[in-house]
Amino acid sequence: MNLSELVSSELRRLETSNTLKHETALQSPQGGVVRVNGKELVMLASNNYLGMSNHPAVRKAAIEGIKNYGYGVASARFLCGTQTIHRQLEKTIAKFVGTEDAILFSSTFAANVGFFSALTNEKMGMEQYRDVIYSDRLNHASIIDGQRLCRSEVTEKKIYNHADPVHLEQLLEEDRNKDYRLRIIATDGVFSMEGDMAPLDALARLAEKYQAILFVDDAHGIGVVGKTGRGTAEHYHVLGKIDALIGTLGKAIGGAAGGFISGSGELVEYLRQKARTYIFSNSLPPAIVTATTAAFHLLTKDKTIVKRLHENTAYFRKEIQGLGFTIIQGTHPIVPIMLGEASVAQEMSAALLKEGVYIKGLWFPVVPRGEARLRAQVSAALRRKDIDRALEAFRKVGKKMGILP
Repeated sequence: MNLSELVSSELRRLETSNTLKHETALQSPQGGVVRVNGKELVMLASNNYLGMSNHPAVRKAAIEGIKNYGYGVASARFLCGTQTIHRQLEKTIAKFVGTEDAILFSSTFAANVGFFSALTNEKMGMEQYRDVIYSDRLNHASIIDGQRLCRSEVTEKKIYNHADPVHLEQLLEEDRNKDYRLRIIATDGVFSMEGDMAPLDALARLAEKYQAILFVDDAHGIGVVGKTGRGTAEHYHVLGKIDALIGTLGKAIGGAAGGFISGSGELVEYLRQKARTYIFSNSLPPAIVTATTAAFHLLTKDKTIVKRLHENTAYFRKEIQGLGFTIIQGTHPIVPIMLGEASVAQEMSAALLKEGVYIKGLWFPVVPRGEARLRAQVSAALRRKDIDRALEAFRKVGKKMGILP
């Protein structure tokens, strides 16, 4: 079978199950309301939690970045791709999340892949060693792929039940007397399919008790969770107690691209020398760097942005349940609306698009069979009238499809 035949066969197999195949092109900037095919739609599918993707201050900073530093750097960081603005942003991030330093990557995916391989595949002066990674069952694909790059002959991988510190401690206790060089507990801060949070207070205690490294990917938490938007660690009062805190610049903080790892000065310096996805990738473009810096400054200065996000989230969660829909409980702006069957999620997503709401469905294999859902994502950019318009569309479509009485 040649490549064309193989790909065609696989595409046919995916036709009924792939949740990623439908791309609807926007004709406007990202925001609380977007334009598609000339129609204004309420956006409930974006990671633009703080409404900064099109914020005037962020746009202005991006333009200034190009004016003062150019379009691109045409180099990796260690050659000639480091500008003063890159180090300024790293210091800004570290201060925001309460760590000594931070290191920028082209994406959070690259950050996660770079982290695990840099630590577990390097001898660090030890010819014979074994490492172990304890990973939450529902961790993001980038964490899983990062661990796949860890050589199996030197790294064991163990899965603990989702957000279950009791099960995790059982595994840690079983391994207490094993002569591991590194023990790494790896988790998302917020799990993107469920909108629930890892119990970081309990995980931090376990990491300290068993002398493990605590790795947290807080891509959906930074800028979103906590009173001041400092993430899941702020929510659980463990800021400064996470050994490796990973975040993204492509969601709440500007919404463009890029990721970071923050931690001790020594860890960051080590990753600059050993993380292959950092060493062998182009540096972030100046416009992204200056715009992201402006987004962090805006978030720090204007306390109303996070407050508005939390208020919008609480209102949407309360009202969508009031209509009769079943959601996964929580406080995060990710609000899974549970529908059960893939066909129902597909039909409802299409019907809501016609009624003026942009929202996407998720079904197997992205989520377990029988747990198909629409994933609503609330934003500070939404006005109350936008949310009410979306809720009315949910009511209308829900009744028409027989989901609501």
